[in-house]
Amino acid sequence: MLWCDMLIVGLTGGLASGKSTIAQIFQQYGAWIIDADCLTREVVKPHRVAWKDIIRTFGRTILTEQNTVNRAALADTVFGNPRKLKQLTNILYPRVAREQARIVRQVVQKNLEAVIIYDAAMLIESDAYTRMDRVIVVTANQRIQIQRACQRTGMSRAEAVRRIRHQMPLPEKKRYADYVINGALPLPQLRPIVRNLYRLFQKEARQKTAPLRI
Repeated sequence: MLWCDMLIVGLTGGLASGKSTIAQIFQQYGAWIIDADCLTREVVKPHRVAWKDIIRTFGRTILTEQNTVNRAALADTVFGNPRKLKQLTNILYPRVAREQARIVRQVVQKNLEAVIIYDAAMLIESDAYTRMDRVIVVTANQRIQIQRACQRTGMSRAEAVRRIRHQMPLPEKKRYADYVINGALPLPQLRPIVRNLYRLFQKEARQKTAPLRI
C-alpha cells in the first residue's frame, strides 16, 4: 500500500465549450491529463469485448470498411433514443472507468503528488464525477458553441444544435461543479485562471493523505 497525495479533477463541459483547450493549458502547467475520449477509442478497438458487445447490440452496420466502430453512425443511432443510449453506456462506461483507474495507478507510481485532470464530456452523465476529488465545468454560450463546432469539425449548424440539445444542459452540469470556467474567454485571460487553479490543486494534493492500493 502507498500513501498517495494525488488529486483527481474531473473536467467537463458542452460541445465546443473550450474544455480541451483548458485541458491543454493544465498540461502545460504540469498536470497529468487522462482523456476519456481516447480511452473510449481504446476499449472499442476491433475484437475487444466492448467492440463485440456493440456489434451484438447495434449490428454490423455501425462498422467501417476497416471493421472499426463508426462513431458518427453509432452517435446517430443512440442520440435521441434513451433506450439505445443506455445500452451503449452500459457497454462503455464500466470499461472506460477501469482504464481510467489503470492509468491513475501508473501516474501515481511516477508521482505521488500528481494533479490528474480527467477530461470527459460525459463526466456527469456517466457518474464518473463521483470518483473525482474536484469537478470543473467549462461553459460557453450556445452561439459560440455552434460557431466553434462548425468551424472546427465541419458539422452543419443543424447538427451542432442537435448535438447540444441531446447533451445535459450546461446550467444543470454547473450544479455539480466545484469550479466553473468561462471557456469563451480569450487565451490570455484563461491562462491565469487555469494557473491559479493548478497551484491550488497542487497544494490540495500535498495536503491530502489517502491510502492507495496498487
